[in-house]
Amino acid sequence: MASHPHRKLRAAAVVCAALVVAGPVTTTAAAAAAPAAPEVSVAPSPDPFADLTADEIAERAVTATRSATSLRMTGRVVSDGQPLDIDFAVNDHDECTGLMKIKGGTSELRRVDHVTYIKGDEAFWRASMASQGLPEPQITATLELIKGRWLKIAPGQAGSEDLGGVCDLKALLADLDKDKEQRSGLVRGPDGEVAGTPVATLVKKKAGGETTTVSVSERGKPYILKLVKAGGEEPGAMVFSDYDKPVVVKVPPADETVDLSKLDSGTPA
Repeated sequence: MASHPHRKLRAAAVVCAALVVAGPVTTTAAAAAAPAAPEVSVAPSPDPFADLTADEIAERAVTATRSATSLRMTGRVVSDGQPLDIDFAVNDHDECTGLMKIKGGTSELRRVDHVTYIKGDEAFWRASMASQGLPEPQITATLELIKGRWLKIAPGQAGSEDLGGVCDLKALLADLDKDKEQRSGLVRGPDGEVAGTPVATLVKKKAGGETTTVSVSERGKPYILKLVKAGGEEPGAMVFSDYDKPVVVKVPPADETVDLSKLDSGTPA
């Protein structure tokens, strides 16, 4: 349960850059927690988990969260030592829409009908391509092709599968249940509140100073609303919201897109 279901998101910005170089890459960069407001202590009544142990609450939370048809993930991770801000809405039809921000640049990602669209500002693309070691002349030429446009990646093209994983809700949530041992030995801490919703707080401390804190909704279904890891090799934070709400993904106009194959061949869009 301590696993981050946003691991695939960490590589997204790097994959974006690799698309215009040599295809998909991977990253093993560790996550870093985004600054978060302290949780407010509250005392909801009645307590829906009064008769459950912390481990039993965790079991219910994972089951409920994995049953979600859609959700929104917001947080900050680190890719190759650089903070990466992420805000994605994903559904169980492998569709998603969201934003990534890195080094002062911003990009938007959409996926619908198995086609991925990426649009970044110059700062985003320049920082991403520079991190891949592209020479300045190649960066400038590529920017001319994609400036103000959506990069369209069809099924089977380089990076399609990697970026498709970003929008695979079931795969993202599978990380929550990957290691059931992570769900044992939890301790219930003081109740709190996340975005106005009362939560049960579950805490697990491991050797080496790593602490995982999971906030479980006490209202409605016991969804996980926040997951924070402090210390260890992968500190980080992610907030989950908009459970089971529709995710509307709009296909960019054809005259505002450029196919990935155009970059491969160097031909005009």
